[in-house]
Amino acid sequence: MRLNQKCRNHNRLCNFYHAFDHTQARFRRPAHDVRNLEERRKVEETVAAIRLRTRHHDPYEDWERQTRRDAFHAARRESNLDQKRFHDTQDRGRTAEMERRSARYAHQVQEVEAHFERLRLKARQEEDQLVRDMKARQTKIWEGIEGVIKAEEEMIRAKLAEEARQREEEERKREQKRREEEEARKAKQEKEAAEKKAREEEARKAEEEKRKQKEKEEEAARLKRAQELEEVQQREIRSIVGMTTAEADWKLYHSFLEATKKDTMNIVKADKVAKSVWSQGRREITPKIGQLTSDPGEINRISLEIYYILNPRNGNPLHPAIYKALLYSLSKAIILQAETEVTAEKNSAKPLATVAFNLLETVKDFGEVFFSKLVQRAGGWPVPYLVPFDDYSGSDPARKKAVERVRKLAMGFREDGDNEMETLDVYISRVSGIMRIYFNILKFTPSQQPLHAAFQLPRFWTWLTRLLRNKQLLELPITPNLIYTALDVMDIDGRKIWGRQYNKLLELIYEGVTMGYEPGKLIGGTSPEANSARSRVQMTVERVLSG
Repeated sequence: MRLNQKCRNHNRLCNFYHAFDHTQARFRRPAHDVRNLEERRKVEETVAAIRLRTRHHDPYEDWERQTRRDAFHAARRESNLDQKRFHDTQDRGRTAEMERRSARYAHQVQEVEAHFERLRLKARQEEDQLVRDMKARQTKIWEGIEGVIKAEEEMIRAKLAEEARQREEEERKREQKRREEEEARKAKQEKEAAEKKAREEEARKAEEEKRKQKEKEEEAARLKRAQELEEVQQREIRSIVGMTTAEADWKLYHSFLEATKKDTMNIVKADKVAKSVWSQGRREITPKIGQLTSDPGEINRISLEIYYILNPRNGNPLHPAIYKALLYSLSKAIILQAETEVTAEKNSAKPLATVAFNLLETVKDFGEVFFSKLVQRAGGWPVPYLVPFDDYSGSDPARKKAVERVRKLAMGFREDGDNEMETLDVYISRVSGIMRIYFNILKFTPSQQPLHAAFQLPRFWTWLTRLLRNKQLLELPITPNLIYTALDVMDIDGRKIWGRQYNKLLELIYEGVTMGYEPGKLIGGTSPEANSARSRVQMTVERVLSG
């Protein structure tokens, strides 16, 4: 009730102030009207008394205000506590969330680091494997280099020994000449005494010799007629059983190669569309031959890819001229690869020969083209046959050089870009690489159909027997190198195939490289290149016969 009374008093006081202000405003005189100072003073005192009354402090009101202020402060403290608890809860949630995120991040970091560690381990293993492969390759290369150095040293020792032998021979000849001159002077008198008797004896012997010469000529004519008859019969027999001579084989494939160049390659190169198709196929074939490894799966894959280049999968066969031109390019790619890879490492011949065998067994007409290309790059050695050439004994140096160039080209020598003929050791190494491919092909046994006759196993026996019967071929420095290549490829398989006959053939070869096929004539002659090759042939024959 006391509170209500105070409120009513307060309202009345406010109404009084309001009415007073309103009355004062209503009766306010203009600024130029000066009121009595006493009256103004009374009014001001009245107003001051009223104001003093309104400013009286009531203890209840003070308590009420304090209570309201305390309630406000208590509510504020409670609100601050609630807010603090709320913020603490948020902080704990954020801390827990951050811990979960940190744990998840740490786990992910561990997984990434483990993955990187696996990648680093794999890279390290691959690097170690590459290092091992590189070391193995370097070892092989250095072994090859050391072998070449050893061969060169042997050549130099052989050359020095030959020079010493020649000096001793010259000294012996000079000594012998002096003895002969002395003996000639002693015998001169005896000769003069015996000349008269000798002339008489010669006259008698001349008559006897004339009679014997006539008989000999008649016998020689009879033997020649018999030999010609026998050769005719032999040619007829060979024709019946399908056998040919080395000369006939060489002429056949040489003519085939010339016809291929003229009737196929020139036609394809003259036609823009055909040349484009041929060039595309050639660009696809050449890298595949260069990618060969010893992996059987890789060999089969490359063989199949080359087969489908020659026989498209879409069923549309190539034009016969383009097809034959691609066979020509394929043959060239295989042989060039043999000249580079097999020359450096003989074990690389097996993959290359396997691809060639796969294509010979499946690709039509490849055998004839491939063998004709072998004859071109290796001369007559795939047959084997000593290619004929024109002889010249005149004094014209230019003519003599031209004849020598033609002779070497016919034997399989190659020229570089400056028309410089390759050296003998390069020629031997290159032809040996080509023939190693050929001999490896002869060892394969076809499973689908017989290969071309030039790539069948009996050709190995034919090749050796033809070579051993041709004394002109046996004189060449390259011959013992090719014999070693053939025996090294065939190894002990020759004994399993031909038995005792092969042993006899090896014994004949052994005799040719040790004692000579004729008195004083070793296979390959006396050149340094032939000396080292004969040693390899000798060791190979001993190993095969003892195996």
